[in-house]
Amino acid sequence: MKGYSAQYRLEFDGCSFDRLCDCSPGEASGLVPDFSAKGSSMSASEQKPVKAAFEIKKGTWQVLTLSETEVEKHLDLQELLDALEEGFQRLELGEIQSPPRPELSVNGKGFSLTMPAWCPGMQITVKIVNVFDHNLEIDLPNHLALINLFDPNTGVASCVMDGTYITGIRTAASAVLSARMLSRKESRIATVIGAGVQGREHLRLLPLIRDLEHVNVCSLRFNDAQKLAALSDIARATTDLEADVRESDIVCLAAHSPTPVIKPAWIKLGAHVSSVGYFPPNGELPKDLARKHHLFVETLDAFQPTPVGCGELAGLDASTGTTLGAVALGRKPGRLSDVEITVYKAMGVAMEDMVAANLAYQRAKREDGGDLMAW
Repeated sequence: MKGYSAQYRLEFDGCSFDRLCDCSPGEASGLVPDFSAKGSSMSASEQKPVKAAFEIKKGTWQVLTLSETEVEKHLDLQELLDALEEGFQRLELGEIQSPPRPELSVNGKGFSLTMPAWCPGMQITVKIVNVFDHNLEIDLPNHLALINLFDPNTGVASCVMDGTYITGIRTAASAVLSARMLSRKESRIATVIGAGVQGREHLRLLPLIRDLEHVNVCSLRFNDAQKLAALSDIARATTDLEADVRESDIVCLAAHSPTPVIKPAWIKLGAHVSSVGYFPPNGELPKDLARKHHLFVETLDAFQPTPVGCGELAGLDASTGTTLGAVALGRKPGRLSDVEITVYKAMGVAMEDMVAANLAYQRAKREDGGDLMAW
């Protein structure tokens, strides 16, 4: 990344403030008072700026930009898993501001969500994600996202980055984190249902949390499952979904389906099931799995109506769910026995975007990555 230097002098009656910024975007060094003109300090009421607010212009700032390729390059997956666990803890402690996400709908086309989040020590993070399923027909991802970061001291834009990769990887990473926290340590077989972006990211992340013998990959289109399985030495494309689920210690639903893709009876005792699909009013996860087994969520907002919450959890009391943050903090138990079935339902929260985006941003700065744009 390319640094920049700028100096501004704000004149006051009898004194001045110098702001020297010789830094990377988003790291303004602050205001340094210089009272040498009078030789003594002045009270705030005596300091009168020469300029009125309407006379002060923003000027030109250099803002870091990160492409999809650069974001992926600067985001370490093991670091992401660890940082997400800490993020869930901070959510539970109430340290993260993350208001409900508003939705804009484009009839017959798709919808757009805005997802802001901030906590001390992070850049203010605002993501806009657009979900347009017909994009696949014109060779575009059906999820497209942009993330803006802002300096929490000034509100100055510090980075504009692609959010498409982050949206995919952070969703899968949170689900795989749930498996790290809740699946049995001796889990050896996993099944991923869905051969899209989420299927790909789950396949990359699962070997980081368990010593797996193999991962079954299932899809409505067997050819897609074959192509995805070819990316991993331990993956295999299969067509017998029921048999795959029945043998699995970890079952990952990533199908973007409007209806359940498995039957509860297929889940063996002691298995962990995760679901990341969002397709209201229902979805890929059988509601009986959520109702009858130990249920875990990102936040209790998962029980709110869509688009904030999850369609599969509609009608359930929020008290039936346990947050990952409460488990990570030791406030509530996770898995209770080796025969218990645990279920994680994701809705996607802005904390996950904030954590991932800030990791990529900080590493890009350290490694002089990205480009600069004038703002």
